[in-house]
Amino acid sequence: MAGRRLRIALVAGEASGDLLGAGLLEELKQRFPDAEFAGIGGPRMQAAGLEAWHDSSELAVMGLAEVLRHLPRLLRLRRRLSRRLLDWRPDVFIGIDAPDFNLGLERRLKQAGIRTVHYVSPSVWAWREGRAAKIGRSADLVLCLFPMEPPIYARHGVDARFVGHPLADAFPAHPDRAAARERLGLHDDPPVLAVLPGSRLGEIRRLWPVFIEAARLLTLGVPGLIVAVPAADAACRAAIEQGLDGSQLANVAIYDGQAHDIMVASDVVLLASGTAALEAMLAKRPMVVGYRISALTYRLVMWLGMMRTSRYSLPNVLANEPIVPELMQHDCTPENLASAVMGWFGDPDARAALLPRYEHIHAKLRGNASASAAEAVAGLLAK
Repeated sequence: MAGRRLRIALVAGEASGDLLGAGLLEELKQRFPDAEFAGIGGPRMQAAGLEAWHDSSELAVMGLAEVLRHLPRLLRLRRRLSRRLLDWRPDVFIGIDAPDFNLGLERRLKQAGIRTVHYVSPSVWAWREGRAAKIGRSADLVLCLFPMEPPIYARHGVDARFVGHPLADAFPAHPDRAAARERLGLHDDPPVLAVLPGSRLGEIRRLWPVFIEAARLLTLGVPGLIVAVPAADAACRAAIEQGLDGSQLANVAIYDGQAHDIMVASDVVLLASGTAALEAMLAKRPMVVGYRISALTYRLVMWLGMMRTSRYSLPNVLANEPIVPELMQHDCTPENLASAVMGWFGDPDARAALLPRYEHIHAKLRGNASASAAEAVAGLLAK
């Protein structure tokens, strides 16, 4: 339509997608100041200028068993959104993460002649590499956060670009631990264990009781230990506080957000597998990674042989060797977690040896990600 403003549609799920989307949207606005932006996003994307047709919290579902429960609602939402997008006819559609929701939507839009971008590759390096070809049938362009991903897509003839990771841009090369402790009110330099049981209620319910008991065991061997816990939102805080009832765990400080400061201020981090492991690495802190998925999801994944890696946490994947302990499913017990954390507390040489490995990975991930992603989208629009 002659004279029509450029239209860019974006769909992001969960807080991490909202953060990525906001950075990308701000960079796109610099390149296309008169463009219209609409779709699904959270508060950050909305503040950056997105006309939100739905909130990103509606897509916040994780795990096969969990998705099955919410599937009818998600399919209805995707059908409604697809019809609205086809009516609106954006010049480009950008699906940010949320692959179970976005890839099907992208494929329908691509078939209708709309250019499509998928930002944040699913973990094709970890399981089901064949998905790369399927993703290429949905997306004209895949924007990757990690350098090992584009070569996988190249094997399947898919245009994929490494743009860097926004978190690597956000974290300084040398975080200021003393300043972080001051902001958190942690005086007299006590030993601090940061505990991050996840940002979803399902994760917290599965992992928090295990992490609480591991922390209690650690207080027996680390005098004066403070356990610092960031709560992603009010619902997470309520679940964390409820889990503490009757736990016999003392010296627990719960914060509203402030996860980055808490990790930087800590001596060791105990966390759920996921993006938090990358954040702890960028905070330059030794960590122990624990995770449990629902029993049904775990049985399905193992039965179908979906996993193609023995490493789960991003520091180990990016280092291509086990530099931090990871304890998954049946190995994720309070005793195992406490023993692994105590290993870091008791071995300053191991902590010192970890630092240059972290710094090397951090440097590789830096790339002004939001600007690089926006440039890639602009290149697609120029074709």
